[in-house]
Amino acid sequence: MTARALAGRRSALTATAALVAAGSLSGTTRAATDPAALPPLTVLRLTPSVYWVQGDLGPVSRANRGFNSNAGFVVTPAGVVVFDALGTPALGRALLQAIRRVTRQPVRHVVVSHYHADHFYGLQAFARTGVQIWAGAKVRDYLASPAPVERLVERRESLAPWVDRDSRIVPPTRFIETETVIALGGLRMRLLPVGPAHTAEDLMMMVEGAGEGVLFAGDLVFAGRVPFVGEADSRAWLAAIERLDRLTPRLMVTGHGPVSRDPLADLSLTRDYLRHVRSAMAAAVSDMTPFDEAYARTDWSRFADLPAFHAANRRNAYNTYLLMEREALQPDRRGN
Repeated sequence: MTARALAGRRSALTATAALVAAGSLSGTTRAATDPAALPPLTVLRLTPSVYWVQGDLGPVSRANRGFNSNAGFVVTPAGVVVFDALGTPALGRALLQAIRRVTRQPVRHVVVSHYHADHFYGLQAFARTGVQIWAGAKVRDYLASPAPVERLVERRESLAPWVDRDSRIVPPTRFIETETVIALGGLRMRLLPVGPAHTAEDLMMMVEGAGEGVLFAGDLVFAGRVPFVGEADSRAWLAAIERLDRLTPRLMVTGHGPVSRDPLADLSLTRDYLRHVRSAMAAAVSDMTPFDEAYARTDWSRFADLPAFHAANRRNAYNTYLLMEREALQPDRRGN
């Protein structure tokens, strides 16, 4: 093969690869837009006004098409309020279609618990309808950092074709500094900033009214699976969980896992897991035990059979180990 022919072949292969990566080939485009290519969104009714959908219990993967988080919506006579938008633009479109099967009322507001990709990439579907998007004020710092672009690049690769070159970061239109009420169609939805916890911008929503009493807790609480800690300030997270004890919801929709019908009792899994990781890693730091040795010595048996343990636990422990090192250098913040 001549040098010119070889160069031409390489050029063609490069162009084809670019089309595939961009989701521009016909088969890829169909997979990205065809609802049949997505896991089913089964809408469940919790109260006269509140509905929700439950994602897969495991981490984000190609197998679940990025559908591993929960979302919900509140139907009122004056419009719909959505809480979280799921983890891909395609899932956002599927959620919007599911809402339209329940009601003809327009979506007025979308409340985002926090700006982790699995909770807000679906905003594209709602942004086109002109809704107001509410999020915690501290999300400004995240959006001003390189992290959103870096995550989008990663998701375009790990979740192609459901996240592709047309996927984009949709910022909030309203930033919440303090407790704020959305009053719509005779219902009150209290927006409660609780960060820093799982993230700096954590936001919950309490749906109030006769027969309601539903708390959308976002990732402040994980139900039935190991939490994703990442780089969270677990000390502040535990303090935020303690503040939840003052709320008295009848039902709690967490960011991941089944709906909680005993919210205060179900707080214990997230709280106990965070305490366990912090205690083990604090002891290791105090004894100057290397992380690998400390991790191997720690008894993880209580949590080892939970979904997402193998995907998340080691990273959670390592980041907590680093956090405990930082806390050890700040005498006024010592303690577990």
